[in-house]
Amino acid sequence: MDEVMLSIFEIFNYLTEVKKLYTELSLDEQVSILNEIKLFLKDLSPFKDEPVDCVLWKKVEDILPNSYNPNKVAPPEYKLLKHSILHDGYTQPIVTIKVDGKYEIVDGFHRAKVGALETIKKRTYGHIPITVLGNNNSNIKDRMASTIRHNRARGKHEVTLMVDLVKELIERGWEDENIIKELGMSKDEVLRLKQISGLPELFKNRQFSKSWNILKK
Repeated sequence: MDEVMLSIFEIFNYLTEVKKLYTELSLDEQVSILNEIKLFLKDLSPFKDEPVDCVLWKKVEDILPNSYNPNKVAPPEYKLLKHSILHDGYTQPIVTIKVDGKYEIVDGFHRAKVGALETIKKRTYGHIPITVLGNNNSNIKDRMASTIRHNRARGKHEVTLMVDLVKELIERGWEDENIIKELGMSKDEVLRLKQISGLPELFKNRQFSKSWNILKK
């Protein structure tokens, strides 16, 4: 028992010394070390395959928006979001994928936008909490699909941007079946978005029923 107590005492002294050294570091060094510790613990975690198991703090300027998010927040909701983060703090991280040393937003664009406001930025020392998706989302089509899944899970998306996104996925080689499966849409939803686009090329590979043929007398 005495040996155990001695070991605990030694560990406590060691941690106290580490804490002292840590407080003498610059803010950037402190944040970097914290992120490294979290990544180290993630490797040991039984939940390491879940992105939320490791929340990192990254600088605002390292967080990039994407060009395909069909989610829009109305002014009252955005105002409430700012109020919530201002008073309650960040309760949800921004979902990202690492691209060329930066972090592209998959979900949480408006939370990241609030984080760039001076009031919030000052409080978080210019950093934003993020989670990072795995390599299975490194492909642009997979990132687009992931963004839509996050938006649809909340029941929010803008039809016009959804049309553009479906069009782009089709142009990138996705079949209707891929869109239905990956975006959680029905066959009718995909067809309706194609119809709204008014672009005939979206139907170039579609087989129509012969029941529309006019019978000759």
